[in-house]
Amino acid sequence: MEKNRTLEALSALAHDIRLDVFRLLVQAGPSGMAAGEIAASLDIRANTLSNNLNILGAADLVRSRREGRSIRYFARMETMRGLLGFLMEDCCGGRSDLCQPVLDQIACDC
Repeated sequence: MEKNRTLEALSALAHDIRLDVFRLLVQAGPSGMAAGEIAASLDIRANTLSNNLNILGAADLVRSRREGRSIRYFARMETMRGLLGFLMEDCCGGRSDLCQPVLDQIACDC
């Protein structure tokens, strides 16, 4: 992941609602969650949620899929892996192989 994309992702996550939404979607796993379910789970208004989902989507941290009149959202774990990889690139004195097990642990198809 390049530096600018890393900053965009970190900026998107640097807000309490967006961080809560992303963590909830990570918890939901590959099945994701409908927008209404997210709003109900976090007790936030639909328009507030929509704005925050758009910011997370622009940072490539979530993806969506239309299901009839509803939209289901999913955490983009590949983006999070890229973000963590960038942050841990030079860990342990440049021995990034020592950090690889951490990255492998989040290698799910979410």
